[in-house]
Amino acid sequence: MDRGTIIYLDNNATTMVAPEVLGAMQPFFSKRYGNPSSMHRFGGSVRHDIDEARAKVAHLLGATPEEIVFTSCGTESDNAAVVGTLRADPDKRHLITTKVEHPAIRSLCQFLAKERYEVTEVPVNRQGELDVDFLADSIRPDTAIVSVMWANNETGVIFPVEEVAEIAHANGVVFHTDAVQAVGKIPINLAETPVDLLSLSGHKMHAPKGIGVLYVRRGTKLTPFMIGGHQEHNRRGGTENTASIVGLGKAAELAAERIVDETTRVRKLRDALEARILAGAPDCFVNGRRDTRLPNTTNISFEYVEGEAILLKLDQLGICASSGSACTSGSLEPSHVMRAMGVPFTAAHGSIRFSLTVYNTEEDIDFVAEHVPEIITELRAISPYGRK
Repeated sequence: MDRGTIIYLDNNATTMVAPEVLGAMQPFFSKRYGNPSSMHRFGGSVRHDIDEARAKVAHLLGATPEEIVFTSCGTESDNAAVVGTLRADPDKRHLITTKVEHPAIRSLCQFLAKERYEVTEVPVNRQGELDVDFLADSIRPDTAIVSVMWANNETGVIFPVEEVAEIAHANGVVFHTDAVQAVGKIPINLAETPVDLLSLSGHKMHAPKGIGVLYVRRGTKLTPFMIGGHQEHNRRGGTENTASIVGLGKAAELAAERIVDETTRVRKLRDALEARILAGAPDCFVNGRRDTRLPNTTNISFEYVEGEAILLKLDQLGICASSGSACTSGSLEPSHVMRAMGVPFTAAHGSIRFSLTVYNTEEDIDFVAEHVPEIITELRAISPYGRK
């Protein structure tokens, strides 16, 4: 393989914009630039395109178009869900989340704790599985919201969202899920899963950065987070980002068409990469339960090696991977997910996430699987952490 070629296995951080998505967006930067709230036909005609995009996203989620609110990103959607729920019921000052949430929720909860809200973090076990009994026992009369991610961004482990939602509802509590990593990778049908609020992000599913969605189940009490105009049925003020909304609609359409490919071919590529790395590099292991996780994600710990050094060597070969969430890169501390799972110190620093997409090929996997064991052998020979 040409050393100048980029092999991108960091799709949980962001994805390329699909060519079909880019094509759908382009007219709205030039010929069709009108404001969809305008009274004239030139601007008002754009409203139809936004409605079409909303319907496509709703179809992917098993929702109705009226339940789809366009936002700027997954982080805004998370904030809007949690803060909007707390504002809608100000007498309730307790919320429940997990120890392995994305920083979009985790940092928000830390902020709210300083604002005199009480936050309970539900632990996970060594396999990254949620302690559902702990969660159920933590619900109180003043619990306003339970927020549990659908799938972990670092390990790919899928949480029992339906079970947790039912527990929350049995106690009269709103349930929110950060589904940023799950949407488009596994089938989701909100008509059958009792989720009240769901967040997704366009750039995780081949739409552009800067566009997201908050799903709000009909009847859910939610105070608007972004105050302004009448847009999004008065649920999120601000002139619509038409081009990106149309792009997200196209990406949702593509995701619905490719879900079988995602859960079969991509899974096989992931499994092949994982098996070859484990066979070729001793003292390494997969983090998280392997049978209930996203089909595109593997997180492998290499003992006695620094993750940053591994990533540097991979980068020199044109291979893009990650040592955790892109939103926490640069930290010298082990990932909070690895710490919560109890991954040993000798391995937590050497945890690498490979995340695939439908655009990856067998050639990509062959190249990475060939070179990762070589990199680990080279780094262990100079490692100051113990076993060589």
